[in-house]
Amino acid sequence: MPALTAGTPAPDFALPSTPDQKVSLSELRGKPVVLVFYPADWSPVCSDQLGLYNELLPEFAEYDAQIIGISVDGIWCHLAFSKDRKFHTPLLADFAVREFPLPSAVEVASAVLIGGVYSAAALFLLQAKLRFGVALESMRDLVLLA
Repeated sequence: MPALTAGTPAPDFALPSTPDQKVSLSELRGKPVVLVFYPADWSPVCSDQLGLYNELLPEFAEYDAQIIGISVDGIWCHLAFSKDRKFHTPLLADFAVREFPLPSAVEVASAVLIGGVYSAAALFLLQAKLRFGVALESMRDLVLLA
């Protein structure tokens, strides 16, 4: 699958952020969005990466940018992880019971977005009109854009 290019409209989705609330991408239209796909809560690398974004929230706020974390962990796992790490950004759950080895919808979307690799961590910067600006594979890449 080819990677999406800059200017491609982002597909809308709605995923749970709490047991009784969902966040949809279309709700965020009008502001830049940073989609952070990551493989798992509690993993050392993901914890550090999300912790760094949490520390940099004031800098993202200068651009009115919303950070959204997405993984296949369940909402209760996200809530415990977020509370333990004191995160101040939504973590969305793309959790569903499925037979191995079928990927989740977000894993498929992530694979399309970054060119066909499942379960890779990736960042997607969406412009205010929810069009893809750039796809990044690490925070290092984000720093290099500055």
